Amino acid sequence: MNAETPTAEPPVPPATKRRQRPEKKVEITDPKAIRALAHAARLEVISELYSTQVSRTATELAAQTGLTPSAMSYHLRALQKWGIVVPAATAGDARERRWKAAGTDFTINSGGGVASPEFAVLDLELDAYRRRVSAYAKTRDEQRQRGEAVDGPSSVVLASNLLYLTPDQRAELNNRLFDLLRDYELEDPDHVPEGAERMATMWSLIPDDRGKAPANPAGSPSGTPPGSPA
Repeated sequence: MNAETPTAEPPVPPATKRRQRPEKKVEITDPKAIRALAHAARLEVISELYSTQVSRTATELAAQTGLTPSAMSYHLRALQKWGIVVPAATAGDARERRWKAAGTDFTINSGGGVASPEFAVLDLELDAYRRRVSAYAKTRDEQRQRGEAVDGPSSVVLASNLLYLTPDQRAELNNRLFDLLRDYELEDPDHVPEGAERMATMWSLIPDDRGKAPANPAGSPSGTPPGSPA
């Protein structure tokens, strides 16, 4: 199901493809660390620093999340404690510390417990997505009211599919998707290509065990409901 079906677009020219960067995965497994992430501002920081791979100051991150610089500094120190962010080299004005991601990729792995704290993190991620959608819709409506041109429907895509996957297929799908996304990462995060717009993406894979697919009754042709004429 697609909320808005994107129109076909030309393939990305090779010149705009992204670099193959050295990978350094930061994986959080400690339940205390996972619970420490269950804060909207901290997740915003992780998303910003890991996605862009650009260092930011507490003031810059505070402006993005609506907090004060002092409150943001507190959250950054908490993330540093768990090895998620680290201080970055300071260029120019050295009066304020810069922060960067401790790696290139970030994952949460709590072992899959039912009462896992990562579900609290998931709620916050979904809330962040809703805020992005609401902010975009509001801006788009304001542009319409001013008579300005707005982006076409392909600017926003929401898709949902049901698949039947073995454990090996799930791992393969995840790996292929993340490999694809890496192809579109900026070669130099400080130089955004002309015409490029910052886009937020979200990928989710969760077992849907609300009902099992009915097996074909013995002797029934595949795809023929029981009791129906062949």
